[in-house]
Amino acid sequence: MSAALRFWLRGSSAPSNQSSKAPSATPSPAASSTSLRDQFNKHRRSSTASVSAAQQEANNIEDAMAAVALIMNDDIDGAEAMLRAREDASTFHQLGVGVSTFLRSILGFEKDIMNEATTRLGETETRAWNDMKKAQKEAEKHGVYGGSVYPQGHASGGSHIYPPGSEFALVNAEAQLMGAVVAVMHESLTEGIKGFYKLRKAYATLDGIMTAELLYLQTLEKKGIITNPSSTKTSLDKMPGAFSDSEFATLENTKGGNTPSQNGAAADSASAAKEPSGPQTPASASAFNEAKTAADAEILDEKLGHVQLDADAASEQSELQIASPEATTPSTPQFSHLDQLNKFGADRSLFKSPVDIFVHSGASMCFGILLLIISMVPPAFSRLLSVIGFKGDRDRGIHMLWQSTKYDNVNGAMAGLVLLQYYNLFFGIADILPSELDIQQHSKSATGEAKFEAVGYPRNECTALLAQMRQRYPDSRLWRLEEARVLANARRMEEALAMLAANNDSKMRQIAALNSFELSMNSIYALDFKSAPAHFLRCVELNSWSHALYYYLAACAELEQYRDLFHSGEATSSAALKHKKLAEEYFRKAPTVAGKKRFMAKAMPFEVFVLRKLQKWEERVKAYGLDLADVICVSPAMEMIYLWNGSKRMPPHLLEKARPYLAWERCTAPADKDVVAKIKKLEQDEVAIGLLAESAFLRQLGKGVEARKLVEPLLGVDKSVFKGPTRDDYCGAAAHYEVAAVAWMEACSPEVWPSAAEEVEAFRKQKTDECQLHLDKVSKWDGFVLDARFGMRVQAGIDSVKWLKGKKGWM
Repeated sequence: MSAALRFWLRGSSAPSNQSSKAPSATPSPAASSTSLRDQFNKHRRSSTASVSAAQQEANNIEDAMAAVALIMNDDIDGAEAMLRAREDASTFHQLGVGVSTFLRSILGFEKDIMNEATTRLGETETRAWNDMKKAQKEAEKHGVYGGSVYPQGHASGGSHIYPPGSEFALVNAEAQLMGAVVAVMHESLTEGIKGFYKLRKAYATLDGIMTAELLYLQTLEKKGIITNPSSTKTSLDKMPGAFSDSEFATLENTKGGNTPSQNGAAADSASAAKEPSGPQTPASASAFNEAKTAADAEILDEKLGHVQLDADAASEQSELQIASPEATTPSTPQFSHLDQLNKFGADRSLFKSPVDIFVHSGASMCFGILLLIISMVPPAFSRLLSVIGFKGDRDRGIHMLWQSTKYDNVNGAMAGLVLLQYYNLFFGIADILPSELDIQQHSKSATGEAKFEAVGYPRNECTALLAQMRQRYPDSRLWRLEEARVLANARRMEEALAMLAANNDSKMRQIAALNSFELSMNSIYALDFKSAPAHFLRCVELNSWSHALYYYLAACAELEQYRDLFHSGEATSSAALKHKKLAEEYFRKAPTVAGKKRFMAKAMPFEVFVLRKLQKWEERVKAYGLDLADVICVSPAMEMIYLWNGSKRMPPHLLEKARPYLAWERCTAPADKDVVAKIKKLEQDEVAIGLLAESAFLRQLGKGVEARKLVEPLLGVDKSVFKGPTRDDYCGAAAHYEVAAVAWMEACSPEVWPSAAEEVEAFRKQKTDECQLHLDKVSKWDGFVLDARFGMRVQAGIDSVKWLKGKKGWM
C-alpha cells in the first residue's frame, strides 16, 4: 500500500532491449508476455475437457493465475482480455479482474476507477462467500467437516491441509483486503472506516487459514518429517479487539448484496479451522495425516539430499562476496537461485495440489502484507489500531512474504514486490537501522541457524529475488525500477539515473509515472537542476495525484538555476530572468492545484506544507516589496532533500557539493534592504531548516560530532517558536530525531568506540539509551503537518533500538 504507487501510463511500447546485465541465461517459462499467454492457453484448453469438479477447480485456479501473471509483466490489458475471454469464468477469474482494477485504482488514484474497483471487489467478495458455503455443504454430504480429514478429491479441490472452502475464503479475504485499501484511499471518512472493518474481517479469515495450516505442520513435526514449523507459527488465540461486528452493521453496503450480511467468510473459515479442546493436532485428522507422512517423507528425503550441496555452494559464494555496497550489482546476483538462500519456513514440496499451493502462497502473501503494514504505521496510529483489534508483527509478516516468494505464481511475485518495496523504500528513508556487523552477529535462531531479521537488509536474498523476477517477467519495467532503487540506495546515483532514463517506456501508464517520479527525485538528489523541472512536469502529465508537489519541486529546481546565474554575475541575463519567472510561476501554481486529493477526508500533508510555505513567502513579498524569488532564504530544494531523506542516497562528493547550497548568501534579496538579517532574527524556524539539512549532510558524511553541534542548540528552543499558521512546525521534533540518529551512528560505528575493549559495551548501551530517549520524545510530540513522514523513520528507529537491546540483554 505504498503511498508512492499512484500513477497512470499513457500509450504503449515495445519491450525495451536496453537493460542491465541479464541475471541469468536460463530461459523462464514466463520469459515474455507471449509465453505467459501460452501458459494461459494451455490451462484454458485443459479446462474444456471432461474433468471432475475438483480437477475443474484446480484448472480454474491455474488458468486465472496464469492470466493475472501478465500484470506483473506490464500487460494489464492482456490480463484483463484473457480473464474476460472465459464465458464460464470462475470466482478465481473474477478475482483476477478485481486485482487488475484494484492495481489501476491504487496506482492512478482516479476516482472513477476506484469506484469500479469497489464494485468489482464487492461482487467478488459475495461470490466467493457463496462458493465457500457451497463447498462446505458439499463436504458435509461426504462426511467432511472442519477440523476433520480433508481427503483428495473433496469439494474444495483436493486439499488435505485446509478445511473445505478455504480457497474461496482466501478469495473472499483478498477481495476484502483490496476493498479495504480502496476504501481507505477514498476521500470520505465513512469509506475509510468501512475499509478498516474490511481489514479486520480479512485479518480474521487469514488467521483462520494459517491456523489450519499450522495444525498440519505440527502433525508432520510430531511424525519427525519436519523439525521446525516455528517459521510458520501463527496465533491460535482469537484476534484481539473489544468490539463486535454488529457495531459496523450500519456501514455494510446492502445494495445488490455486495457484502455478505451473515456471519461471513471470516467466521466460517476460522471456525472450520478452530482447534478442538485438548491437544493441538485434531484426533480426527491423525489417521489421515499418518497416511500422508510416508509420502511426504519420501519427497523431503529426496530434496534434503541436495540441501548440503546447495548450502556448501552458497557458503563458498558468501565467502567470496565483498561487504561494500559497490560489490553487489543488482543485475548480477551472487547466487544462481533464490532457492539456495530462501530455506526458511515450510518446504514448498509439502504443498502439492493447485489448491494447496494457491491457498498457502496467497494466504502467506496477504497475511504477510497485513502484518507488515500494521507494524510499520507511526507510533500514535499503531496505538489506535491495537485498541480496535489490529496487531502488527513485522518478523512474522516478513517471514510469510519470503515463504510466498518460493512459488512461481502471481502470489509469489506480489510478495516479492512488497518485500523489495519494503527494503528499497522503507529502509531507504530510515536512518536508525542495525549495522551489518550486528546483524551478522545476532541473526541466529535458537538452533544456531541463520534467519531473516526484519530490521536487517538481506542483501544476497534481495539480489537473488530481484534477479529471479527480472528473469520471470522480462518485459516489465516495474522490476527495473526496483533495480534502480537498489542502485540509488547504494549511492550509485549516476547508474540509477541512467537506468531510470532508459526505463521510461512501460506499456502501463502507472509504472511510467512511478518511474518518472523516481527519476525526478533522484535528479534533485544528484543536484541536476537543469533536468529536474522537465521530469516533474512529466509527472503532471502522467497522473493527477499531487500536482502541487510536482509544481513546487519543479520551482525549487528553477530557483537554484536562477541563483547560480545571479551569483555568477548574470543576474539580468535572459536565461536568469527566464528561470526566475518559471520559478515564481510554478511556486504560485502549486497552491492553485492543491487540495484536489484527500486522504481519509484530510488534506495531503505535503500539500498543506506547500500552502503554508507559499503563504509565508507571500507575506515576505508584501513586507519587503520584493519579488517572490528574491525573498526565499534557505534553499527549498535542500529542504526537500532533507524531508525525503535524499541525503541517504547521495555519494560523498554530492553531499559536499550540496552544503554550499544552504548558505544564506544564496538569497538574491538586495543587500541594502538587509532582508536576510531580519529574517534570521524574526524567523527561527527558517534558521532551524538550514541547520537540520546541513546536519543530515554531515551525518551522512560520517561527521557525527559536527552534526550534533549544529542541532543541539535547537533542543532548548521552546515549542511555541515553531507553531503558527506559516511556521515550519516539524523543526523541533526533527532536531530530536537528528540527535537520536547521531547517537545511533556512534553506537554502531566501531571507529568511535572506546579503545579499551571492556568499555565498549557500556559506551554502546549509553548511546543506544540516548537514541531511545530522543526517539521517545519525537513519538510523543504534538501533532505537526509532516508527522506521518517522520513517524515512519521514528518507528524504524524504535524497532531497531528494541532489537539491539533485546539481543544484547540491555532491556
